[in-house]
Amino acid sequence: MTVDVLNIQGEKTGRTVELPGEVFEIAPNEHAIYLSVKQYLARQRQGTHKTKEKGEISFSTRKIKRQKGTGTARAGSLKNPLFRKGGRVFGPRPRNYDVRLNKKVKQLARRSALSAKAQGGQLIVLEDFTLETPKTREFVKILNNLEASNKALVVVSGYDHNLYLSSRNIQDASVINASDLNTYAIMNANKLIISENAVSMIREKFAPESL
Repeated sequence: MTVDVLNIQGEKTGRTVELPGEVFEIAPNEHAIYLSVKQYLARQRQGTHKTKEKGEISFSTRKIKRQKGTGTARAGSLKNPLFRKGGRVFGPRPRNYDVRLNKKVKQLARRSALSAKAQGGQLIVLEDFTLETPKTREFVKILNNLEASNKALVVVSGYDHNLYLSSRNIQDASVINASDLNTYAIMNANKLIISENAVSMIREKFAPESL
């Protein structure tokens, strides 16, 4: 797949880049994408939720009232879940939400997500650029020039401190290193902006022969 390279003004530079077909032109596997996104979201959960059950409540163990003759039900402990501040029945306990996923399935999911964006016209290849100083206004201007102001993901080949600082205050845009690219980030973006150098990194990391 041949794609035009744009500059930060949103204009064609006259150059093109060849996107590897084994990464950007496969038939997207929706189930693999679903499993990978499910694993990502599951790993965001800490799983530290906990409520106290009857045996963990610190209350007096004295009998509340006599067994019979009150006209009401028997009550033997303030820890009873029926009482206010009593233990909770079948409350949540700490657990691990991690979902196990085969490495090849995760690779397939990333290639499927990249192919879906490329085939859907949601992929832009941008020439490499740097910001001299952290300027959110400059980064917003670039996104507007590329018509990618709504949920844009910028994929770069290395860590750019100024670019990161310029983008972190924008809710609908993020910058990610090509080596850290994941299926959720790709699918969550409406526009995928990849720098020229990042294309070769994606080819090396996600091509089938690298498995």
